[in-house]
Amino acid sequence: MNIKVASIDDGADILNIYAPYVQSSNITFEYDVPSLEEMQQRIAQTLCQYPYLIAKDNDRVVGYAYASAFASRAAYQWGSELSIYIDSHYHGQGVGRQLYQSLLHILKIMHIQHVYACITHPNIKSEKFHEAFGFQYIGCFHHAGYKFHQWHDIVWMEKTIGNEDDVQPIIPFSSLTREQIESCLGL
Repeated sequence: MNIKVASIDDGADILNIYAPYVQSSNITFEYDVPSLEEMQQRIAQTLCQYPYLIAKDNDRVVGYAYASAFASRAAYQWGSELSIYIDSHYHGQGVGRQLYQSLLHILKIMHIQHVYACITHPNIKSEKFHEAFGFQYIGCFHHAGYKFHQWHDIVWMEKTIGNEDDVQPIIPFSSLTREQIESCLGL
């Protein structure tokens, strides 16, 4: 399994992984599968500030994970929300673990202090996955999303990855060196 930084050229492969989640699950609250152009735009916008990683098995993209802003106000800049999606044929094979190890390492280099996961509840696989990475449950929003003619709760989980006594300016992902990024991808 190789972990790499995504590019807009990976948009179609990423979309192939994401589409089933949109069409047949409540894991994402998106109703419509985005177009290829929309997905490519999302990748490009994310990469300006945050990492967007893919896992490849030979030449096939089998999973992806990315970080995004937790909230828009300046005081929130040291927090980041994480998202991860794995091809259903690769669940339980360590793809998510490899993606998250690399993603968290990059975010530490960027001086991110806290990471958050918003998970449709119940989603035992995702909740256990995050617990294994040291995330802790911090709250539940009841009936936060409506999809497939029913209400769904969401839970928030968090993990501190930085030293709160040593707050440094955030380094945008696009400002990291190739060496810094590559040192995180083979973990």
